[in-house]
Amino acid sequence: MKKTRIMALIMTAIMTGTLLLGCTKTKENEGEKPGDGNTPVVEETVEQKIVYNLGADPKTIDPQLNSAVDGSTIIHNAFEGLMREDENSKIVPGTAEKYEVSDDGTVYTFHIRKDAKWSDGKPVVAGDFEYAWKRALNPKVAAEYAYQLFYIKNGAAYYNQEKVGGKVATAEDVGVKVIDDNTLEVTLEAPVPYFLSLAAFPTYFPVRKDIIEGNEEKWTLKPDTYISNGPFKMSEWKEKESITFVKNENYWDAKNVKLETLEVKLIDDQITYLNAFKSGEIDVIESPPQAEIPTLLDEGTAKIYPYLGTYFYVINVSDKAKDVDPKAAEALSNPKFRKALSLAIDKQLIVDKVAQGGQAPATSYVPAGILDSIGEEFQKDYSSKGANIEEAKKLLEEAGYPNGEGAPTITFTFNTDQGHQNIAQAVQDMWKTNLGINVELKNEEWAVFQDTRNNFQYSMARHGWIADYNDPMTFLDMWTTGNGQNNAGYSNKEYDKLIAQAKVELDDAKRTELLHKAEDILMDESPIIPLYYYTNVLCIDKNVKGTYKSPLGQMEFRDAYVE
Repeated sequence: MKKTRIMALIMTAIMTGTLLLGCTKTKENEGEKPGDGNTPVVEETVEQKIVYNLGADPKTIDPQLNSAVDGSTIIHNAFEGLMREDENSKIVPGTAEKYEVSDDGTVYTFHIRKDAKWSDGKPVVAGDFEYAWKRALNPKVAAEYAYQLFYIKNGAAYYNQEKVGGKVATAEDVGVKVIDDNTLEVTLEAPVPYFLSLAAFPTYFPVRKDIIEGNEEKWTLKPDTYISNGPFKMSEWKEKESITFVKNENYWDAKNVKLETLEVKLIDDQITYLNAFKSGEIDVIESPPQAEIPTLLDEGTAKIYPYLGTYFYVINVSDKAKDVDPKAAEALSNPKFRKALSLAIDKQLIVDKVAQGGQAPATSYVPAGILDSIGEEFQKDYSSKGANIEEAKKLLEEAGYPNGEGAPTITFTFNTDQGHQNIAQAVQDMWKTNLGINVELKNEEWAVFQDTRNNFQYSMARHGWIADYNDPMTFLDMWTTGNGQNNAGYSNKEYDKLIAQAKVELDDAKRTELLHKAEDILMDESPIIPLYYYTNVLCIDKNVKGTYKSPLGQMEFRDAYVE
């Protein structure tokens, strides 16, 4: 395989990195010592403020409507579920002080703290959770993550408007019951080993009916209506500039929240926010420019943190694909063509020379670190880390395009980001060099891109998935027919059947086998092309303590402080 253009792209990225500032973060008057040995030193109070860069404006910060990691970070710091994830990734009580589970594992009873309050001082009650969960399941709301509540009795029936007891299911049929203001009873369709993790997931977070109804479109945009129950509350939102949060004095555990102000910057240019970090304007950044990562790691400015996720490309195999590009849709509808594209990519080269953040080449969709029902590693290899050009060419010929002859030019869409562009250009060159297939690149602003992908207005696009909880199901059930997160429009009856069986299978070994069979189908039919398993590359100011990035994606500032 020729690597000339790929290496040229890599060198261009590296040279671009030389335009950045030096690799040491500086602050004004650093090194000056108070006092001269004779004058008493007065200890200064450190301002408890952290400036964190999120990236582009999130599409939404509505707990029930959000489906992206950036929105999740905001929601996790402003709201709190019945349960929460601590710094050790352990699920612990949140707004619920305790819970009980029935012997058969299908009924959960949560007891809400009597001192749990909203940021405006009103008490958090069981009805707030009931409203939020039924809101997510309301088919008119069309929440992408509604399926995460299908575990609840009649949740799927309500969302899909199926019959229960001879009549179409309504919100009243959903297995969520308010016993009193501080007690919530939840009945599940079947035992779910990770239900407490779901209770710590944003779609399950409470919201207020009196705040939202009549203001559904705008309630998240202003501090006086973005009423939350977590450690921080919104104080200001400057579009495309910053969102500022302050400590929520009404939070039940406010006495242990040290941070007074969390300013969230909305800078999406990597060079700009890295320079802002180095000059002391920003305290915490994620995803520094790829060309700078090796140097930042060597000098200790950046660190790599674990991340349960997969970076991949998604292919539009829905009926809408032909409306975007009929010729591309015809080629991409063939599993052999799709698999040829996957096998032609040298994933090891991508992570070593382009991404450079300690990522591992993806040889499966479910990443390493995801555990099965008995706590063992689920991941298994479906491909090599390098390219398999011989097999890719064979499949391409069987698909009717020998050496790429007659293959249409395919448009690949990604959200505007230098890192995504560098990877796309490298893959573009591999497809041209190894298969003779031409690909055009198209970038879109983040919010626009999400709509493009969600509405199937693309041929092939960038994607990524971070675990919502540590179980293979979080990666696999999204590809069932009609799922709100199924951006490929993929549909396979046998796949759907296997996932449905796994959701109610109580035998751990049988459940794991069902999930493996489902991934076998997914990887064979290739509506997605896994590239690598994510890592988190963060730069955190040395004076910032207690903040951390969850392996599930969100940044947590509940325990953060400035030293």
